[in-house]
Amino acid sequence: MTRPAEEIADQLRDHGLRATTTRVAVLRAVGELSGHPDTDTIAGRVRQSLGTISTQAVYDGLHAMTRVGLLRRIEPAGSPARYETRVGDNHHHLVCRSCGAAHDVDCVVGLAPCLTPNETKDFVIDEAEVTFWGICPDCQHVAA
Repeated sequence: MTRPAEEIADQLRDHGLRATTTRVAVLRAVGELSGHPDTDTIAGRVRQSLGTISTQAVYDGLHAMTRVGLLRRIEPAGSPARYETRVGDNHHHLVCRSCGAAHDVDCVVGLAPCLTPNETKDFVIDEAEVTFWGICPDCQHVAA
């Protein structure tokens, strides 16, 4: 379901950002695209709605929204940065080694940060980033 532009604009303003047409379109695109889209995919969706827009403007919007906590950036090894609107919790990701599909997975056990290191070096740990790697069901069928 497409969120109204004014609702997205309010969300941007609530996080201290100006609600520009570009930022509204970028935040909408990340929310509408399945999985964890990369910048090129997001830029393509934004161009469908706004027409011509520079990739740099999309990067700038993604950076600003990540900085204020509206978006989360993940960087699975060997993959471009990807973005998601699921923020503020301590979930992890499943990533397919074959096609690169990424999916959210809740913490496996316990409370955040889910994993306790055997040595903290006096850090106060508040988050753990875990990526589970494997082969997705679609790629399993192709390989069979």
